[in-house]
Amino acid sequence: MSEFTHSDHLESHMEIDTDDKPYKCEVSMSDLKHSDHLISHRKIHTDDKPYKCEVCMSVFTCSSNFRKHMRIHTAEKRFKCEFCMSKFKRCRSLKRHMRMHTGEKPYKCDICMSEFSTDGYLKVHMRMHTGEKPYKCEVCLREYAEKSGLNRHMRIHSGEKPYKCEMCISEFTRSTSLKSHMRIHTGERPYECGLCTSAFTVKSNLITHMRIHTGEKPFKCAVCMFEFSDGSSLRRHLKTHSKEKSCEGEVICKTETVVESL
Repeated sequence: MSEFTHSDHLESHMEIDTDDKPYKCEVSMSDLKHSDHLISHRKIHTDDKPYKCEVCMSVFTCSSNFRKHMRIHTAEKRFKCEFCMSKFKRCRSLKRHMRMHTGEKPYKCDICMSEFSTDGYLKVHMRMHTGEKPYKCEVCLREYAEKSGLNRHMRIHSGEKPYKCEMCISEFTRSTSLKSHMRIHTGERPYECGLCTSAFTVKSNLITHMRIHTGEKPFKCAVCMFEFSDGSSLRRHLKTHSKEKSCEGEVICKTETVVESL
């Protein structure tokens, strides 16, 4: 049981332990639990920011936000994970991290019931349903649902290849491409065919291989209707249509029943 030396301390404590919000901001009509919170909140409307960082000159309305900010400069990480000893500057960062260990996924999609560990992951997921793509390439106007997707795309225009193989001189725009490439050096072939002994370094090669067993030929020549199991075979075939070079590169994919450009 909590004990207090002053009645006002007890009153403050009681306000925290209840759902009552008796303090109302007369400007925004926001309801607040504690009188101190109301005082801090009012500064938002007055632009009163008495707490100033002497390092970067940032200013803050309340001391708690100022203290959180100072950890950026001091590198103080006082919130520690009990499982892996990782340290964090903020309590909420630790809470998010703990979900890795507990498997907790409190954020659920109301459309497909998928669950996520953070509200940020849920927000990005929802764009699958809404079709929203807020990140646009200023060069070619291509749009992406995630900023990371735009960042990867921009390397096509910049030529940047930040992922380098330590065993040869190969460079890649994506970490996943480097990971697949490393299997050339290690000999690892994690994608195995369940019908024969073939194994592959990348999943796409396994998918193409499986068509040998299924007989599937989803790529059709738009000139002679000849069918192929993979796009590269179709591209080679198109070169034989010397009189139809204008058609070169056009593919009809039966699985989608649309014409797409290779």
